[in-house]
Amino acid sequence: MEKITIAIDGYSSTGKSTIAKRLAKALNYIYVDTGAMYRAVTLYAMRNGFISETASDLDGLIASLDGIDLRFVYNDALGFAEMYLNDQNVEREIRSMEVSRLVSKVATVEKVREKLVAIQQRMGKEKGIVMDGRDIGTVVFPDAELKIFMTASPEKRATRRYKELLDKGEDVKYSEVLKNVEDRDYIDSHREISPLKKAKDAIEFDNSDMGLEDQFARILDFANRVVNKQKKDVH
Repeated sequence: MEKITIAIDGYSSTGKSTIAKRLAKALNYIYVDTGAMYRAVTLYAMRNGFISETASDLDGLIASLDGIDLRFVYNDALGFAEMYLNDQNVEREIRSMEVSRLVSKVATVEKVREKLVAIQQRMGKEKGIVMDGRDIGTVVFPDAELKIFMTASPEKRATRRYKELLDKGEDVKYSEVLKNVEDRDYIDSHREISPLKKAKDAIEFDNSDMGLEDQFARILDFANRVVNKQKKDVH
């Protein structure tokens, strides 16, 4: 069976990871959540005093990059791989609002992106991978056979994120979540290094008014069409 590379980019809280996980499972592909990698580096920077709400020592973070080991470890009970930072499971900590507020700042650091993009490209060398993030179709895998760019209104995305955080027991306000979504949109789209933008050959997918099942069915159909076309081209 011919395997392809699937790149899913888009704004924060558009459900990229949820769709990508299901897609990988349906196709028996490897799933990589690149956002988790940037969040893990952010958590490391917070823990080591390199970044906070009021200050940042990005040179210190860059000098410490060799001390950061990132791995995904598959959890059979959950059905997906969790993020490990220096051999510690940090899956829950990296999803906090504190990390969300600071991750875009860390993601603008060129040396951080260089390190993580190199890791991501090694992961996808053999194809058969679904990767989601901000620059997968433009930088990490510009030759990916299927590129999806997910979007939705800031209000819809903030509502989803707000409910998700409440379900995890976090004490947050909707207005705070909406501001975080809007701030991250601006920083991600305007950064100098690998800004968030739709690849020219990506399919734009607005899921503002779509349920999860409908989204998944449509994107799985896109993937199956590309896979079938690859088979025909090879044979």
